[in-house]
Amino acid sequence: MKVYKVAHYMTLLLLSLVSIIPFGVLLYLAFTTESIKRKEGLGLTFSNFTDTITKFDIIRALTNSFVITFGAILILIMASSFAGYAIARFKIFFNKAIYLLFLFSMMIPAIINSVPLYKVMHAIGGINSRWAMMLLLAANALPFATFLYAGFMSSIPEELEEAAIVDGANRLQVFFYIVLPLLTPVTASVVIINGIGIWNNYSQVVFYLQDQEVQTIPLAISMFFQQYGAQWHLMASATTMAMIPAVIVFVLGQKYFMKGLSAGAVKG
Repeated sequence: MKVYKVAHYMTLLLLSLVSIIPFGVLLYLAFTTESIKRKEGLGLTFSNFTDTITKFDIIRALTNSFVITFGAILILIMASSFAGYAIARFKIFFNKAIYLLFLFSMMIPAIINSVPLYKVMHAIGGINSRWAMMLLLAANALPFATFLYAGFMSSIPEELEEAAIVDGANRLQVFFYIVLPLLTPVTASVVIINGIGIWNNYSQVVFYLQDQEVQTIPLAISMFFQQYGAQWHLMASATTMAMIPAVIVFVLGQKYFMKGLSAGAVKG
């Protein structure tokens, strides 16, 4: 048994090291320069970050990413929580059909929808539009988020809602004041999973956000790499700046992440 435990922890340690090493190399390149390595040995500098900001308008790209990600997540949370609540609490044929449709849509490769989706975006004036990108990215994540909310709703006693209704609350009040606060764990899971995915989305923004004024951080960094591809320290600093918001969101929400994910997936 002791040999098994040692092997188990050694395996975990090895996997952790394999995962951490790339980030270590990234941070080393971001905070050091060639002159420091040649003359002074190991040291820290922020010059790479200042050079990145002055040579490349990364702040605008970060702002666009924040606005689009925040808007898309807000739309996603409201739409998927409403849908999950209706599916879990009102077990009628229409709701079951919608739920099955959501599950079926999760199996369809995104590439199949590219041409019709582009035509729709063009028809509604959604090219180079932040609001259209918010709706598109929220719609992409809606089926999985609804699946999590509907599953997690099973862990909330219906008696709480019935008591509120007896006291005179309507369905909207019950949802916003009773149900929604109890959905914090699964909401954290939705924010982390889909928020990071939306923040890092490249495959769709490259088609719909062609104007430099509205480009998000993945597309902006791709162009930055094309221009400064040989300057690894600038590339590392740009990537680090793009990674920081996602890391912060994960660290703040990790307490609820696994709880919401497991409850949403198992109890549905």
